Amino acid sequence: MSPALSFFILLLAFSKADALYGHYLGRCQFSSYDGHDAVYLEQMYFNKILELQYNSTLGKVVGYTMEGKKAADILNKNARYIHHQQWKLQFCSRAVPRIHSGGLLTPVEPSVWVRSVKDAGSKHPGMLACSVYNFYPKQIRVTWLREGKEMSSEVMSTDEMPNGNWLYQVHTFLEYIPRPGEKISCKVEHASLVEPQLYEWEPTSDSGMNKIIVGTAGLLLGLVFSVGGLMYYKKRTHERDLVPTTEVLYPENTL
Repeated sequence: MSPALSFFILLLAFSKADALYGHYLGRCQFSSYDGHDAVYLEQMYFNKILELQYNSTLGKVVGYTMEGKKAADILNKNARYIHHQQWKLQFCSRAVPRIHSGGLLTPVEPSVWVRSVKDAGSKHPGMLACSVYNFYPKQIRVTWLREGKEMSSEVMSTDEMPNGNWLYQVHTFLEYIPRPGEKISCKVEHASLVEPQLYEWEPTSDSGMNKIIVGTAGLLLGLVFSVGGLMYYKKRTHERDLVPTTEVLYPENTL
């Protein structure tokens, strides 16, 4: 730990009587294979509150609380600290190709599911969902195409969410009013894909609906026959029970 960071920790410790927990986080972020877009971040938290952050894109420390701003001002004036942060960024950039060549960050192709989550009615639009699961790295682009044209309105998306196993998922939604014969697709662009992939939404066809109707009608007809047969069987059984049993009585012998 650098002397500057040690000074910052002491500053927080003595300025906050109720401080019980603090942690430091340093990370290297990148999406390229050669590390040219690498960004180095350092964050200091105290009691789960972000006090300050160094961002290599800005090249300086930014404070987010009163104590953090005081510490940021001191650190930004420390040439040795700033030079050391720049060295960390260079180290991060140089390490990226080695990480990729070592197979530690092999891209994982996503699985995609396009479905309807709300049917369209005469007075309200429907909603389609494009769910993208189990992909890596985190960076991904998911868009909606309507007749090949990218949609920007009526679109809502979640952030990329971690699954807890180094893989991610994201969901995007499109409100739509159906038009006869139109083509709606979900377009996915990701490092694991050689080229962008299109996943078309396929609405339920009339023939499919007819099969459901015919199958349901057949099931109901079979149920009617089964109930009728059961009632007939019970009726016949009941009639047999009502017929008296004929017994032959012999008179007793008298002396």
